[in-house]
Amino acid sequence: MHDSIKSEQLGIPSISIMTSKFVSAAEMMSRALGAEEYPFVIINHPISSASKDELKIQASIALKEGVNLILRSKRKLIFQVLL
Repeated sequence: MHDSIKSEQLGIPSISIMTSKFVSAAEMMSRALGAEEYPFVIINHPISSASKDELKIQASIALKEGVNLILRSKRKLIFQVLL
């Protein structure tokens, strides 16, 4: 989350991917960094016990959701204020 937000502040479109267990931590980090409504992709937790095929499916979904987040994002406007 930190790296994505900092990258966006530098003008680099970014996404974060979190497992469902860490959603509240990701939201807290975004608030701490001044980007309270920063959107991110959520995948199932845990990933350590997921099969290779399950991981491929989650990665494919996360990629599609991440691209959509960037394309419809208003984050650029949010971060222009922060800079």
